[in-house]
Amino acid sequence: MCYNKKGDYMKNLFEYTLEELAGKFERLGYKHFNARQVYSWIYKKRMWDFDSMSDLSKPLRTYLRDHFTLEMPRVKRRQVSQDGTIKFLLELADGHVVETVLMDHPYGKSLCVTVQIGCSLGCAFCASGLKQKVRDLSSGELIGQILAVEETEKLRISHLVLMGTGEPFDNYDAVMRFIRTVNCPQGLEIGARKITVSTSGLVPGIERFKDENLQVNLAVSLHAADDATRSRLMPINDVYPIRTLIDATQRYIEKTNRRVTFEYLLIDSINDSMQDADRLAKLLRGVNCYVNLIPYNPVDELPFRSVDEARHRAFYDRLIRGGLRVTSRREKGGDIDAACGQLRIKEARD
Repeated sequence: MCYNKKGDYMKNLFEYTLEELAGKFERLGYKHFNARQVYSWIYKKRMWDFDSMSDLSKPLRTYLRDHFTLEMPRVKRRQVSQDGTIKFLLELADGHVVETVLMDHPYGKSLCVTVQIGCSLGCAFCASGLKQKVRDLSSGELIGQILAVEETEKLRISHLVLMGTGEPFDNYDAVMRFIRTVNCPQGLEIGARKITVSTSGLVPGIERFKDENLQVNLAVSLHAADDATRSRLMPINDVYPIRTLIDATQRYIEKTNRRVTFEYLLIDSINDSMQDADRLAKLLRGVNCYVNLIPYNPVDELPFRSVDEARHRAFYDRLIRGGLRVTSRREKGGDIDAACGQLRIKEARD
């Protein structure tokens, strides 16, 4: 935390949406358009010295300098995979560390963003669940992950996936403010359809999200088509079982007219049988969705293992024959602790 000479807390300017900043300026007697000027300096020109914002009045520059910081995480560790994936361990202002992953795709540069320090949902296959949730990240800390990576790598991120550590809908308000800032034309200007929010199945969050009037993509982590298996993998299923989750997702689709992606992590001898594929096809038949089959990145501390290529292909083909639209995610970063939480766990051990 930062304080000015008077001992007043200085808020991170990256926390403010454009509308919030404009409202604050107007209450202080400044102009609405001054917020757009500030946004242009920090997000377009990447100028983070208030005194150098030359088109602002001197009193406003002084006010900004005395009352705000522009705080970004520090890159503490950087791992580069043979496939070009880069994983970053970022240190926040309070000393906590989070992970984010930069992936290179034919369509652009994608960043996997972390929304919480640790995770309380306890999914059995996930390294993040080995470390309990400490706190939510602020919207400014979410934005800071993008800026820290862009400044380090000297590039611009084109796509965002909120699939790092934590549950986005368990940090709902910060995530929505983050989305509105990165999607803002005066902000990072990342298109809504290039942003994907992934939920483990927090039904109240899905219900709220359908009313946000956003063109953002929704992905739902399913990973099993029967309650017994899904509860074994994801304890949240005991609270919001599969039928409840599918019904909420259908309401989201009907309200937004947006297709949903169901994420399905293929785990050896757990959810990879042809009977599992048939159950999944039956469950999702008639739902406006894709199924995204994901190879499992093994975690040393956990007993689960990935399926081989032949099994993956057989499962994929079975779903296609069952009438589903299916995509298959290529494994990335398996040689650099790319699964959520692995690098943070390693840092704690070191």
